This record gives sequence, C-alpha cells and structure tokens, in this order.
Amino acid sequence: MEVLSVASEVYPLIKTGGLADVVGALPRAMAEQAIEMRTLIPGYPAVTEKIGSARTVARFDDLFGGPASLLACRVADLDLIVLDAAHLFDREGNPYTGPDGWDWPDNWRRFAALSFVAHRLSQGLVQGYQPHILHAHDWQAGLVPAYLKYGGPSTVRSVMTVHNLAFQGRFGSDIFGELQLPSEAYSVNGVEYYGGVGYLKAGLECADVVTTVSPSYASEIRTSSGGMGLEGLLNNRAATVLGILNGIDMREWDPAVDPSLTQTFSLNTLHKRYRNTDALRSAFSLEPSKGPLFGVVSRLTWQKGIDLLADAIDDIVARGGQLAVLGSGDAALETAVLRAAERHPGQVGLSTGFNEKLSHLMQGGADVILVPSRFEPCGLTQLYALRYGAVPLVSRVGGLNDTVIDANIAAVNAGVATGIQFAPPTEQALKDAIARVFSLWGDPVTWRKMQRRGMKSEVSWDASAARYADLYTNLLGLKSDDQEDD
Repeated sequence: MEVLSVASEVYPLIKTGGLADVVGALPRAMAEQAIEMRTLIPGYPAVTEKIGSARTVARFDDLFGGPASLLACRVADLDLIVLDAAHLFDREGNPYTGPDGWDWPDNWRRFAALSFVAHRLSQGLVQGYQPHILHAHDWQAGLVPAYLKYGGPSTVRSVMTVHNLAFQGRFGSDIFGELQLPSEAYSVNGVEYYGGVGYLKAGLECADVVTTVSPSYASEIRTSSGGMGLEGLLNNRAATVLGILNGIDMREWDPAVDPSLTQTFSLNTLHKRYRNTDALRSAFSLEPSKGPLFGVVSRLTWQKGIDLLADAIDDIVARGGQLAVLGSGDAALETAVLRAAERHPGQVGLSTGFNEKLSHLMQGGADVILVPSRFEPCGLTQLYALRYGAVPLVSRVGGLNDTVIDANIAAVNAGVATGIQFAPPTEQALKDAIARVFSLWGDPVTWRKMQRRGMKSEVSWDASAARYADLYTNLLGLKSDDQEDD
C-alpha cells in the first residue's frame, strides 16, 4: 500500500511546532505496518539546502504563477517529494510569515499549489508511482481532498488530519477562480465557507475520513466551545471523525542516548538525571535550589495558557520553586514572563525563539513540565516529559487528558499516577495544581515512583500506527491476511 502524506513541514528538515514532529515520525511508524509512506513538502530554502542530490521526477511550466519541479529524494530515513517552486517557497525565515510577522499575502496560492500537486501525483503524474491514499495534514493541505473529489472518478482515497482546528486557512471568495477547481466546488458541500474559501473546511467536507490527534479532541471539536465554527459540519460527519492519538519518535527522543543531554540516563539510572537539572539551571542563569524546577517549552500564546502561567509565576517562586521558559509568541506574554524574570533574578529564566537542543535538555532536566493549555489537540511536550522522567502538570483537555494520569489520592494509592491535571483552565485552578506539585515533591518516594511510572508509559507510535493501518485498509476495502484466513 502506498500512502502520500502531504504537509507544510516535516522534521528534521523544517519545523515550527509539533506538526513537523508528527509528519516526520509517521512514515517510520507506518513502515512497521508494511505501509509505504512518502511525504510531499514545499521546497523552502531550509529544505532544498538539506536534501542534497535529488532526482527531478516532474516539471511544471506554470504552476500557479511560475515554473516548478518535483524532486524525489531520501533524507533522514524519509522518502520525500519536494515541490521546488521558487516563486512560491524561496523565502527565508518562517514558512508562513514574512519579516514583518504577518502572513504572506499569497499563502492561499502557495498551499493550493501543494494540494494541486498532490492530486496530480494521485493521477499518475510520476511514472511508476501512484499512491492509493492521500493523507493531508492541517489547513495547508486542506484542498487535497477537494481536488480529489472534484477531479473526476478515482479509486484514490483521502484522509484529513486536524492537528489544530484554530488554524483554518480562510481566504476571500476572489481567489476561487484561480484554484483550478470546477464551479460546483464553490458550494457549502465544497470549499465555500461563510462567503469565502476555507481550506480546512474543504478538507473536512471532502475527505473520506477525518482524524484528529487524540480521542478527547475528536469529541471537543464537535462542541460549540471547541468547534471553532465547524462543529456543525463535524457533527454531520460524526461517523467518519476519529481520534487517533499521536506518538513520539522513540529514536529521536531517548534519554539513554540523547546527545543534547549533559548526562544520558535510563529507567535504571534515573539518579543521574540531576546533572541535567544542574545544566538547565546554568543555561537559564538560575541559582542552585532544592525546590522543583518547572519547565515550559511552548509557543507563548493564549491557547497555550501562558497568561495563566504569567499570573502564577510569583506563586511558584514564593513556594520555593524555579521556572525556565523556552519559547516565543505574543509580545505581551513574552514581556510578562520577562518582567517576572526581572522580579526574580536567579529564580526565573526566559529563552526566546526555537532551540531544539535546549528543548531536549528541558525535558531531561526540568522536574516538572508545565502545559497549561486552554485547548490542546494532542500535545507532544507532555509525552516527551513522560519519556524523560519529568512530571507533567497539564490542563485536563484534549490529548493532555488522554495521556497523563492525574495524581489524585486514588491514583497515587493505586500506583498509576503519572502527572498532575487541573481544570478548568483558570489562574486559581493552576495555582491549586502548583500547590499539589509541592505537596508531592515533599514526598520523594512518591515523586520518584511517578517519574519511573511516566518513563514506562506507552508513548510510542506502535498502537496508533496500527490504527492508521486499519483505517487505510478499511478505506481501500482490503482485508488483512488474518481476516482472509478466517
């Protein structure tokens, strides 16, 4: 079975968030299920610089305003098809925004081209290659199912995965005439969305199956509070909306061999972990302390609950804790954390921007990884934390709810707790959860058991890859060998 994954980023070539990690890990996970997955991505400078020698497998004289070619290559165990289109993607910096921080005004064109090319590949554009399934990720690939639906009869099937419903790719109706879709596609059953064009809406409407990245999020997006205006559509398609939990790349995230750590460690050598905590304090200019070191690795946004964190920082320090924050985002929230660092020199530190190496050290050195999100489709940060012996403190939403077992009295006594949850996502609820952290921290035996239990948690792709394999198989009407034997 051949599956073409279509996405705007993939680790380790280009990454702005968790989407890239998932898209990068999924092909290796599917290989274990005997499914071949290639990934179609844009040819940003960061990508073309890393792919080295690549074979040109197709050319376009005019692809949405300029010449383009498709480059096939294998990089970091990934089979890639790179859309090399200078007029669309030859821009330095963030893949989606210009130097001024605003979205590129032609993002509609850039990612329509990506989706269009995916459809052409499904039609046999490249000799010897024709995928059976197109798997589109987020709004940037949202038109993939639409091109497939309105592109004539086809046996190819489509899957639309929502990594974050808040980002929908909405544009004015004036772009429709340039999308190379038939007129009937501009309808409520197609790409039309409140008088404009909705890329994610199109994918949700036209895909054979919609998946989200956790079971809880699959339920939340069908409510008025979590549906972001799309709950009606999703409820109409409820039978084809599935929640399949993300996993992590266990080779990339392994504390026993991770070169980003000052000290590698494992379940049996957990006592060595403190050396990473010391190194993390040094990296953030924090003083030696016997209290817990809280870590945050996140975009600094309202969605991620960073305003709640900003209001709770003084409380963390007053109780004897410290805080290290890695991330960037809203200027006001960055400033709020910076002001806290100025109020508490040696106790609070902030590193802005993205730093992959430091993010690994955060997981391997922080005592607590804090994820106070208002909504979280899945979240990978808490999965990394579990793997690295950091206790996650999370809000009870989405994938955070599905992956962290709250250390309430019953769970602690039963020996199943792996972290701390809080709800609702409010300042007071977060402060109450922080108080629980200090109470648990005061019991070293219980704390160490939580760490060890977290490190033994199932956070790999194994179970979820099997679910995707079943989904693909069912879409194509195939039977497994075991089913045939029956």
